[in-house]
Amino acid sequence: MSEDKATTSIKTTEAVRDRLKILAAERDTTLTALLAELAEREPTEAEREQRAQDAARELGIEYTPTVKAAGASAWEKVRAHRATGQSRGRAA
Repeated sequence: MSEDKATTSIKTTEAVRDRLKILAAERDTTLTALLAELAEREPTEAEREQRAQDAARELGIEYTPTVKAAGASAWEKVRAHRATGQSRGRAA
C-alpha cells in the first residue's frame, strides 16, 4: 500500500534550482529526495541544543551558560573556516 504524500512548491532562484538539479542528478535521485536528505541532515536549533547537552553529560561537564557560549563560539569558528575553504575550493 503506497502512502500519498502532500506536495508543495518552494520559490527559489534559477541558480539554486539548477544547482539542486545537478546535485540530484549526481546522486541519481530526485529533487524531492535530495531536499528531504538535506533537510534531515541539518539539525534544528532544538536538536543542536539537545546534542550539546547530551555531549556535555557524556563528558561529565556541567552544561552552563559559559560552556554553551564557548561551544557556540567554537562552532562559529568552524563554520567560518568551512566557508573560507569552500570559497577557495570553488575558485580553484
